[in-house]
Parts: sequence; C-alpha cells; structure tokens
Amino acid sequence: MKQFLLSVFLLTACFSASAQFPVGGTLGGGARKSTVTGRIVATILDSVSRKPIDYATVTLLKTSDNKSVNGGVTDDKGRIVLQNIAPDSYKLAIGFMGYNTKTVLVKTTPEKPDNNLGTIYIAPSANSLKDVTVVGQRAMIENKVDRLVYNAEADITNAGGDATDVMRKVPMLSVDASGNVQLRGGAVRVLINGKPSGTMANSVADALKMIPAEQIKSVEVITSPSAKYDAEGSGGIINIITKKNNAQGISGSVNASAGTRQNNGNVSLNAKSGRLGFTSNVGGIYAYPQESKVLSLTQTQTPDGFYTIQSTGLSNWTRKGLNGTAGLDYDINSYHNVSTNVKLSTFSNGGPGSSDVLLNQVLSRNTSNMDMGFNNVDWTADYRKTSKKEGEELVVSGQATYGRNPTNFANTLVVPNAPVVITTGSNRGKNNEYTGQVDYTYPFSKKVILETGLKGIFRTIISDILDDPSRNFDYSQDVASAYGVMTFPIGKKLTAKAGLRAEYTQIGATSGTSATFENDYFNLFPSVVLSQTLKGMSTVKVSYNRRLQRPSLFYLNPFENRSDQFNIMRGNPMLSPELSDNFEIGYSTFIKGSVINASLFYRTTGDIIESIIAPITENGITRNLTTYQNIGRSPSYGLNLFGSYNPKPKWTLMSNLSFNTYEVNNQTTGVNTGTFLNYSVFGRSAYALNKGWSTEVWGVINSPRRTFQGKTDAMYFYGAAVKKEIFNKKASIGVNVLNPFNRDLNIKTVNTTPVSVQSQDIYYPLRSFGINFSYSFGKLKFTQKKTIKNDDLKQGDQGAGQVGGMGGGTNR
Repeated sequence: MKQFLLSVFLLTACFSASAQFPVGGTLGGGARKSTVTGRIVATILDSVSRKPIDYATVTLLKTSDNKSVNGGVTDDKGRIVLQNIAPDSYKLAIGFMGYNTKTVLVKTTPEKPDNNLGTIYIAPSANSLKDVTVVGQRAMIENKVDRLVYNAEADITNAGGDATDVMRKVPMLSVDASGNVQLRGGAVRVLINGKPSGTMANSVADALKMIPAEQIKSVEVITSPSAKYDAEGSGGIINIITKKNNAQGISGSVNASAGTRQNNGNVSLNAKSGRLGFTSNVGGIYAYPQESKVLSLTQTQTPDGFYTIQSTGLSNWTRKGLNGTAGLDYDINSYHNVSTNVKLSTFSNGGPGSSDVLLNQVLSRNTSNMDMGFNNVDWTADYRKTSKKEGEELVVSGQATYGRNPTNFANTLVVPNAPVVITTGSNRGKNNEYTGQVDYTYPFSKKVILETGLKGIFRTIISDILDDPSRNFDYSQDVASAYGVMTFPIGKKLTAKAGLRAEYTQIGATSGTSATFENDYFNLFPSVVLSQTLKGMSTVKVSYNRRLQRPSLFYLNPFENRSDQFNIMRGNPMLSPELSDNFEIGYSTFIKGSVINASLFYRTTGDIIESIIAPITENGITRNLTTYQNIGRSPSYGLNLFGSYNPKPKWTLMSNLSFNTYEVNNQTTGVNTGTFLNYSVFGRSAYALNKGWSTEVWGVINSPRRTFQGKTDAMYFYGAAVKKEIFNKKASIGVNVLNPFNRDLNIKTVNTTPVSVQSQDIYYPLRSFGINFSYSFGKLKFTQKKTIKNDDLKQGDQGAGQVGGMGGGTNR
C-alpha cells in the first residue's frame, strides 16, 4: 500500500461569555394573584437503574383544591422545568407506564419563588415479577433534539416481518417493494447498534431482509448528524438498535412467528455476574417461494426500425438466512472497561424462473436459475476509560469485517429455427474492511462539552469473475479523518453544537488488464446546530451540515449480472462521490400529552448517483444495460409533519406526512428533469384493551417516484394486529395481517431514453397472515455500549436489481 496520508487539524475553540439575567417577578409575566412567579425544576430517574426516564408525565396540582395548574413531560435527560409558578403549596405527580405514580409536596413563596427539587426516583410497578423486571414502555415515537426514535418493540404489527417491514413504518423514511430506503428523498447510511456491518456493504435491501423484526428494539433517524459522525449519507443516518444488549443477572427471550409469507425465529441470552457480562443472539428467517410476475415491454429505435421485446415472466424465489452474535464485556474497575463482539451472518436469495419472450413477434422461451449469497463476519473490540469528572470519556475501538458475496446464474434461451443459447455467470465478491478509531469527550462544564477524535478505515474490494478473469476488479479505499465538536450555551435558552470534520480519501483500482486507476481527495465537513427552548416544552432547531457518499461495491462492481439476459446490470468503477449541503429548521412541542413536530429542509447534492438504462445490441438482439453514473446536481426542498394524539388514555393516534421535491440538472449533458413532488403518508391507531389485550391498525402511502429517466407508480401498504399477554405478562401471543385484500403489490415503472422506451409491470406477492409468540425471562435491564461507527459509504439500494422473490428469467 502506498504511503497513506493522515490529515490532522486543530479542532479546539476558545470562547468566553458572561451575562446577567433578571430573576423573580419579571420572568413569565406574572400570575393572576401575584406579581411574583418562579419555576419548579426536577430530574426523574429510575430507582433501580438510576437512569433518566424521558417522556414521563409530570403534573402540578394545587394542594387546596387538587386542580391541575401546570405540567409537561421530561426530556431525554429526565429533566422537567415548570415555568410561571405562583407562590403556593402544590403536589407534583409523576407517572410513566410500568412505574408507580409518585407524589411530592412542593411549596414556593414570594421570597423563594424557585424550587429545585433535584433528583426524584420512581420505582417499577408491582407488576415486576419475581424473576422479571418490567421496564416502563416507551412511546412509539420519541422526538429528541438531534434524532427521531421509532420504538419498534412497542409496535405489535411488526411480528413475523423483517427489517424492511419495520422501515416502512418509520417516520420520514420511504421504502419501495425492493427494500430501497430513502430519508426525505435522499440516500442514507444504515448502521446496526451504531456500527457498520459487512452485510450492508453490498446491498442494503438484501441486508434488511436478513434481520427478523423481532430482533429490532428501535430505529433512530438522524437528519442532522454532527461532525462526529462519518460524513456519509446525503439524507442522514439510520441506526437500527437490536435487543441484544448487556443485562444484569441472567435474562433472555424467545420469539417465533409463522405466516403465509415467511417464518422468523430468534433466541437471545444475556448474563452478567460481577464485572463480567455476556450477550448472545441467534436468529433465522425463511420466506416461502411464491410466484412473482413481471410484464415487460421494450421498444428500441434502430437503423432498421423499431426492435421490440415483450415478455411475461414468472419466478419462484426463496429467501433464507441465519445470523448470530456473541459478546463479552468486562469492567476492570470503575473507570476502565473492555468489550468485544462477534457477529456472523449468512443469507441466500434466489430460485428458478421462466419467461415467454416475443422478439419482434417471434415467440421464444427463456428458463433461468439464480442464486445470490451474502456471508459476513464482523468483529469489534473496544476500550473505554472514564474519570472522576462526570462526562469525561476516552474510547479506543477496532473493527474487522470480512464479507463474501457469491452470485451465480444460468439462462437457457430457445428461439425457433436458431441454436439454443446458454448463458452462465459466476462472481465471487470479497469485501474486507479494517478500522481504528479514538474518541475523546471532555466537559468543561455541564453545558460546555468538547468532543474530538481520529479515525482510519482501510477497505479492500475484490470481484473475481470466474467466467471472464480478464474483467476481474480489485479496488482499495483508505480514509483518514479527524473531527472536533463543541457544545455550548448562547444566553439562557439557546444551545449551540458546532463542529468540523476533515476526511482524506485515497483510492486505487484495477479492472481487468487495464492500468491501475488512482485518485485521492480531501474534504472538510462543517456542522452547526442551534437549539432554542421555548415555553411549554417547545423547541426550535436550526442546523446545517455537509455530507458525502462514496459508492460501495454494489455500484462499483463491473460484473455483468445476466440473470435476466434481456436486462443486464453492471457497476461502474469510475464513479465519483456525491457531495451535499443540508439546511434544516425544525419545531417540536408537547400539548397535553400530544406530540407535534414540523421541519423544513433544503438539500443540494452534486454528482448525484443514479441508475441509467442504455440499449445495446449483441448477436443481432437488442438488450437493455443498466449501470450507474454521476448524472448532475439535484436541489431538493422538503417538509415533514409528525403528530401523536391520545383521544383517550389507552388510545393513540399517530400520523406522519413527508414532502420533498425531485429535480436533476446538468448543463454539460443537457439533463433537466423539471421539478416533481414526492410525498409519503403514514397513519396508525393503537388501542390497549383490558386484561392484556391490545390492537393496532396502520397504513403507508408512497407517491410516484421519479428518476431522471423515468417514473415508478405510487404504492401503498396496510396491516393490523391483535396481541394478548399471557403467563403473568411474561409472554404474549398475537396474530397479524399485511395487505389482506390484495395478494400482490403492483408496481409499474416506465423509463425513457432518446432511443428507447421500457415499461415494467411487477406483481410482487405481499399479502400475509401470521401468528407469533414471544416469551421473556430474567431481569431485563439493558445497557448500550459505545463503539465504532463506519457510516461513510453509499450502499446498494437494490438486491442485484431484483424485487424480493423476483429474478431468474423475469424481465425488468
């Protein structure tokens, strides 16, 4: 490896500020019977774990008449501030699901209008069984300062599905039938427990299908990542948190689901004794082969006139996979901790297919077989050091990822009065990645915090094309980065978080017998977030950040996938990274237990990567070649609205509306798509009945989607579930349904080039009926460890161009 340049820059900042603020009667405008008002402050913690409880309900009642005069919910640190409190005697009532309600007497006087109650502990309810510690159930959606959290484990309709099904219900995300995920119309980086995974290196869509929904605890959507994060993801970052965390004592769970579409199983076991902790998880997924159908029509203008290919294709693909993790965690003493984790996964997707093809009105027959595999090992090791100074932390992390992704296909084309054409292909993809990282956090005070760190990523990507070694592909990519982030207050209620990240990238690539291609580039990525706290638990946030997306193996691999020999797919090793600038303003508030969040954003992305279709002629037959190019600059405006409302204490209504524009311009090539509006609508209604019963219905609508060459029609998904808690709430059993009134999800796509038109009508089997069972044991008190986060690659958005069980001889 050539000399590797590490860019280190100065990331410290000095500032000083002092201000005096009036206290007492002028704050809040006064009360009706007194010109003096004050505030009541408290921090709510779990009495067992000593951790903050966010979204706990706090109500202030007058002692004299027991009437409510103020209230709110706690923030992510468990803190609550009640403003404009007239001097009097009060009762502070604190409640949260799964905890005993606690009441604290409070008194304020004109001489001392402010009362800081300090830390208040609330205990889990009596439903905490002898061997199970019941933790308070979180809200389905939590809106935090820098992220939105969807708590998947609280959604009973997820049972029996996979991570793709979960993503469809996360606010601000849009997911098509292939599993392609976008955040507000932009590309995203997907992490698992804050870490990259080799399963995501080739195709996110296929990787998400490998994860049973029962393994997912929550999904974090980070729209404005700070400079601490790798710069990858023009739309932002998605972090999937699984249920395999450390636990005190011995705990575990068993989940199983069976349905008409797929079966899932998952077993976890966690133990901690003294300073040593152990975590483990094993899961599997099996999707039955179901018939998918694709109708395709391609018309290409040639010197001899129009060449037409019309086909009706059927395929029966099977998806199956296994994954497992095991980890050790050891506390050397109160300030030193070491941990390690190994994750293994294997997944296959493929099967037979056939299609009847009209080649210029000549009926032909194509039969096929396709198999794609994804096998990965991820190993991490971390050392964490804290000190007596609260908040100070040093973390040293290492990670190694080994991926093997084989692809094999065979096609037989029978044309009347012509020799039989047999086409085969075999590719062995390898993706090795090594990472070293150091992060340091130093709090100058509770409100002034410095975060800084260094990181190096070393990637090697190899594509061995067994049928044609002259087209083998070797690719190396090394990335060095450094960052600094400072959090500090401006005035009394305004908080700023500003940072800068520097990344240097060095690339070397060899394709076949061509000369080695070399490239290197240096980028600076600033980030700024300003957050203002308003009255009534409302917050306004303004942010800016610059992001980058480097193409991964999915986009770079020059291997020609001819599983559908009339629609060939090939990567482009000459792709450049995308660069985007993101601006956002957001507002969130809580009104009597209801949550409202609104955000406006503007994003401009240069060298945006999209798929392109071009006709090619081979042996007198015209085919379509799909590859990838940097097509131009894409400006986008957007709006996101989220609301949650409880008409009754046990009834929750939730909705999310997302809008964004699509446009691509390129003065050099003449590309100008015009401006189109994309939207996504999500709605949910959940009701908790008596005796442990609960029910839920939900629905998602995605608008038509545009690319610079075409359009995909709108799609919708809907489902329902019923669950019953049994065995003294240690277990539950439930039934769920997905798209019960439509067997297939029908997706129509039309792509247009200067010399061709391609239309494709996909019928993908989606309807599903299922039953699920879950059982938990032990003391479920989870903790999360900090570790490596590689989030710098643009990941493949389609499983080798297929739609779930689609492929084989099906024409796209």
